[in-house]
Amino acid sequence: MTDDAERLRRWRLLLGNAAEESTGGLASKTDAAMDGALAALYDTSSEGSKSRRRGAGLGGSAPKVARWLGDIRTYFPSSVVQVMQKDAIDRLGLTQLLLEPELLDAVEPDVHLVGTLLSLNRVMPETSKATARMVVEKVVREVEERIAQKTRTAVTGALNRSARITNPKYRDIDWNRTIRANLAHYLPEYKTVVPERLLGYGRRSQAVHRDVVLAIDQSGSMASSVVYASVFGAVLASMRALKTSLVVFDTAVVDLTDKLSDPVDVLFGTQLGGGTDINRAIAYSQSVIDRPTESLFVLISDLYEGGIRAEMLRRMAAMKNAGVQVVVLLALSDDGASSFDHDNAAALGGLGIPAFACTPDKFPELLALALERGDIGRWADSLQTE
Repeated sequence: MTDDAERLRRWRLLLGNAAEESTGGLASKTDAAMDGALAALYDTSSEGSKSRRRGAGLGGSAPKVARWLGDIRTYFPSSVVQVMQKDAIDRLGLTQLLLEPELLDAVEPDVHLVGTLLSLNRVMPETSKATARMVVEKVVREVEERIAQKTRTAVTGALNRSARITNPKYRDIDWNRTIRANLAHYLPEYKTVVPERLLGYGRRSQAVHRDVVLAIDQSGSMASSVVYASVFGAVLASMRALKTSLVVFDTAVVDLTDKLSDPVDVLFGTQLGGGTDINRAIAYSQSVIDRPTESLFVLISDLYEGGIRAEMLRRMAAMKNAGVQVVVLLALSDDGASSFDHDNAAALGGLGIPAFACTPDKFPELLALALERGDIGRWADSLQTE
């Protein structure tokens, strides 16, 4: 196929039947099947002044949707399938059909789908719960594999570096810092630095050296963040040098710390949707922090406060002034923060607590910096320039 023919083919698949006259027809059965799957979701037709989705017909039949899900997995790559599934749920009102076990068997698991399933957790029939748990567990394990080792390495390095010493054993020498500190002792004839002073960091014992509290907003818009934060919480809880607590909140606060051995249990302990009382969540978090100067508090919320705003800001200021390292994430997801309360974010910035979105891939780096009490604001600003 020539480049021009391939370009026309792609435009035809993108624009649908309306473009047939200008782009030409589809030559293969595979292309026709792809076109049918796309049309079922995205095509519209006009009838007078009314516009109707052809795809709306999928909404009434679980078998039809199951076949359609199978078709898109056959003809499109996984990343495209995930987008189409999300669009089908959003555009065609297929949420309730996800309660059917045969549909759950047909979907391509991803973080967005997990968020939708968790929002249905309380109304899900017993016949669907086992399948839903398998879907959630598959996604959780994939996320865990993606972030676990990077997180452990970053956190362990941060804790070790915080115990720097000037007479390290050979295995504990920080060679970069040692070389920089001894550049005055460079010997040109030997092309080497002869260090007069070795710098390094000591190996910490297995005792707890930092307390980490994660407070997660479980309003519906934070679904992806809840998934990622739960997995990070479980990874952190597995590290002996950290004492990790995890709370989720809407208008009430639920402490899920005792479920951190399994992030799937954490997720099924959440209830996505409902109102938000950030102030209440912060008050509870303050009650579990008994070593402020050795504690990191991470609030993950879009900052739409349904509680007492002034008290929320006062508590955050008090926490920071007591020595707690405070981090506010507007989202912890690959999608960024689609919507957040700009006034509250600005008010926190005025208290010296920057509020910003962070991707899961960057979160281990942020954790390490926070545990070393680095400049979080400058780091967040650097993300905008990458």
